Amino acid sequence: MTGDLRPADLARLAVVGLRTRRLRAALSALGIAIGVAAIVAVLGLSASSQAGLLAEIAKLGTNLLTVSNGQDVTGDAAELPTGAPAMIGRLPGVIRVEEIGTVNAKVYRSPLIPAINTNGLTVSASGLGLPAAVGTSMAQGRYLNAATARRPVVVLGAGAAQLLGVDHLWPNERIWLGGQWFYVTGILKPAVLTPIVDSSVFVGYPAAQRYLGFDGHPSTVYIRAETERVNAVHALLAAQADPEDPTQVSVSVPSAALVAQAEAKSAFNVLFLGLGAVALLVGAIGVANIMVISVLERRSEIGLRRALGATKGHIRVQFLAEAVLLAAGGGVIGVAAGVLTTAVYATAKGWAVVIPPLAWGGGFGAALLIGAGAGLLPALRAARMSPTRALWSV
Repeated sequence: MTGDLRPADLARLAVVGLRTRRLRAALSALGIAIGVAAIVAVLGLSASSQAGLLAEIAKLGTNLLTVSNGQDVTGDAAELPTGAPAMIGRLPGVIRVEEIGTVNAKVYRSPLIPAINTNGLTVSASGLGLPAAVGTSMAQGRYLNAATARRPVVVLGAGAAQLLGVDHLWPNERIWLGGQWFYVTGILKPAVLTPIVDSSVFVGYPAAQRYLGFDGHPSTVYIRAETERVNAVHALLAAQADPEDPTQVSVSVPSAALVAQAEAKSAFNVLFLGLGAVALLVGAIGVANIMVISVLERRSEIGLRRALGATKGHIRVQFLAEAVLLAAGGGVIGVAAGVLTTAVYATAKGWAVVIPPLAWGGGFGAALLIGAGAGLLPALRAARMSPTRALWSV
């Protein structure tokens, strides 16, 4: 019971009690603020990152399917039939089919590079419509066409261009591929759904067979299907690509893997939330410390108020209110700092700014609970202090 102690009077008493110890109150509130800011920022950045990735996937489309060569019974890499792309194209619901085939050749910036420094790049024979199929486009130059696909000409994936040191298409730009010079006519933008495209160097099918000894077997087939028929097409792809042995065919949905990746990122939040919880614990200790010291320093005030008619409930509520107010101030600052951090970083990355209610609500609620918990014992101790003993000890 608080008797005739009105909420406005209680708030005024709590503010005065904290204002007389500004430095200690500020430091205690800072601990709470850091913990809350960490919680809000971690949850906010995670939600914003996931929203950004899902928006990118939605823009690129969830109707991309891939068929690749699996393994045979001995564990060796199987081969897709050369007619697999054409057979897949006959399936109802298939809109576009493009294939690439792995070429057994090494690529370097120049013949002076040591043979061991391959940078892990893949050389692939490519169909002419690959960029549209995988959801990317040209950053510079042009992709292969019917004429350049027959000549010693290459197009570089975004990562391959970076590793080869080709950041700009100068006239007669060349790379050393398969023991001979190939001209570079284009550089692709990053392919979000198919990272393997980024680390590849692409040549036309006729050029790969003529200059690099390519056998013509595709290694990966990219399929765009009607969105409402993706599942039906997915179920038929293995048998359609290799009717003799569908078990040697691997079928996947790249967008599904990225969605799972976005959801898996939340697992890493546990670590950072743990760090935020530690900061909140430190803040709680700070609040408890300042309230215990406050009780000891204000014995005369407690004794005088008790002598003038304040009840134990008045004293208890007063000190508890100070602790809660201190934690609430830290919570507000922490929420604001966490939201600002999320907004700045998400905007810089081009993501939508998403602050889940659990982030700011949970952070502020945790601050209030910690403030109440940390201030409860000092408040009870202050309430148990008798007026005569409090005044006598001054």
